[in-house]
Amino acid sequence: MVASGTFGYGFDAPQVDRSALGAMVTKGTTRAARTGNPPVRIAETASGMLNAIGLQNPGVDYVAQTYAPQWVEWDLPVIVNIAGESIEDYVEVARRLDGRPGVAGIELNISCPNVEAGLQFGVDARLAAQVTEAVRAATEMPLMVKLTPNVTDLVGIARAIEAAGADSISAVNTYLGMSIDVARRRPALANGLGGLSGPAIKPLALRAVWEVASAVEIPIVGVGGIFTAEDALEFLLAGAAAVQLGTVNYVRPDAARLVRDGIVAFAADSGLPDLGDIALRPRRKAVHV
Repeated sequence: MVASGTFGYGFDAPQVDRSALGAMVTKGTTRAARTGNPPVRIAETASGMLNAIGLQNPGVDYVAQTYAPQWVEWDLPVIVNIAGESIEDYVEVARRLDGRPGVAGIELNISCPNVEAGLQFGVDARLAAQVTEAVRAATEMPLMVKLTPNVTDLVGIARAIEAAGADSISAVNTYLGMSIDVARRRPALANGLGGLSGPAIKPLALRAVWEVASAVEIPIVGVGGIFTAEDALEFLLAGAAAVQLGTVNYVRPDAARLVRDGIVAFAADSGLPDLGDIALRPRRKAVHV
């Protein structure tokens, strides 16, 4: 898959062959349109990047009425990432997408580190369960919940989300970080803090997948710093049932095909008829969208 926030709504990357993708996860979508944070919103760091976009998006009604009808024509499942500032926000966005042709599922974003409200749901197991349960009651579509790594008990939150009815979990969102512009003597990002992504976080994200995959029964989608087929294979070995590519899309628009082809080649060379056999520990279930 391509990760939320790195592929827009799928219309800005005409050079990408969508047949190389298993699914697309859209940019975070909210109840009302958002302009996002002021610039500067992206800063390059060693082995990664910081972003504080602030969930800029046209709002759920525009997505449902304008984008979804176009997705119907694609031979590709589209999962809409949704965000909100309250449980009511999340539920309303889910309701407006429920059963909409072109929308294959929802990724519940309770983990964005660069907006003022919304992250609180991802750092508290009780609140994470409440918003998951409320959205689960509002839609029958496949529901994936995206974890924030900026917590002390990731496994506890994952278990609460599973118990609340999530179909799968994506792990993990960006790590909270900062960069300072020494020449200007101020933070590099106008927002001050931002989400760190890219190869720098891969060992941390991999550890998160390893721990969560051993604690829950629902499938885990690994995300965080995957740039190569070998990176993706590490996540599959750690227990992920699928992976998402994020920051690499900015560097190599053809990354999805290269990673997919590399995984296929590895499976063939290793005599693996089913990638489910690759996990170092028994994998629970497959991801279905």
